[in-house]
Amino acid sequence: MAQQAGGTGTQLCETRFCETQPSKTQHGSQLEAAAGFSVLMAVYAGDRLDYLRRAVLSSTVEQTCVPTQLVIVRDGPVPEAVQSFLDRLAIWLDERFAQAERYEAVPEITVLELAKNSGLAHALNQGLLRCRYELVARADSDDVSLPERFATIIPLLDSHAGRYDIVGSAIREFSGDEQHPGQVRSLPQGGRALLDFARVQSPLHHPSVAFRKSAIQRVGGYPEHNGRFEDYLLWERLILTGARLHNVAEPLVLYRVDAGAYQRRGGWTMFRDELALQRRFRADGFISTIQFVRNVAIRALYRLMPTGLRKLGYRALTAVRNLGHAGSHDVEPTVPKNTGRDGNEA
Repeated sequence: MAQQAGGTGTQLCETRFCETQPSKTQHGSQLEAAAGFSVLMAVYAGDRLDYLRRAVLSSTVEQTCVPTQLVIVRDGPVPEAVQSFLDRLAIWLDERFAQAERYEAVPEITVLELAKNSGLAHALNQGLLRCRYELVARADSDDVSLPERFATIIPLLDSHAGRYDIVGSAIREFSGDEQHPGQVRSLPQGGRALLDFARVQSPLHHPSVAFRKSAIQRVGGYPEHNGRFEDYLLWERLILTGARLHNVAEPLVLYRVDAGAYQRRGGWTMFRDELALQRRFRADGFISTIQFVRNVAIRALYRLMPTGLRKLGYRALTAVRNLGHAGSHDVEPTVPKNTGRDGNEA
């Protein structure tokens, strides 16, 4: 049975292999992924209980490669219904695994409750400290992980089978009905195409990534107190310190888009935070002055245009980029020279 961390008599899950992975390499070394992996999720007051349940189910019971540990960070007080769900999460998951007749696959459950809301970056950093495994997959509390997600990306992080420190994937938007999803958001798979793209736009979809915990901790974890782009700033730090990034072309996450999504992407507050991010990139040597001017001009146009035009423009641009990314080659990345301070600094 799943056990809630923090109580007495907590038992650790039995080590197991993902069905898609061999237990030994050609040289007889045991795969690192065989030791297990953690899924890290954060919950806050604005989360809906039905979305949270769906996210948990899709990240555990429905996976062909089930995580060994599920870590959920409660970022400050939450509604009573959500709190009740978290309190009973271990029992609830036991029941769902029993219904699926997968008794042996129940993950260890760790729920960390923070007294106050301090933002996603802080919550994830605290959650990382509770992840017992080197390999960690992120999951948002309102998205849906497709069944082959972990079976596809976890082996790519293994030191014997893969070359990567962090792996993401394409995502597919949906609004309410999972059976009728919308537009796919693709990214370059790797190599120079991905590194060049990172100077213009985030090179990874945060809800889709899995990574080596040591790589994230080596650059100081998620940057806190840096506005709402903590994930993009983390990717910058990883690139500047030579981390290896990769994207799977297949969409492995259904990304929930509600009615207010495009409105939230605009406005002066969003543009202000993005301007601060671009200034940080230039100070770090991640982008040049010319790239800074280009990026700020593009973001000013996008963030400050009317919501209707923003939606149309975004969908059109995504469609064009998807065509371009479909032909990108995944070769060993050439890490750019770091002309600024290194990514370990806050």
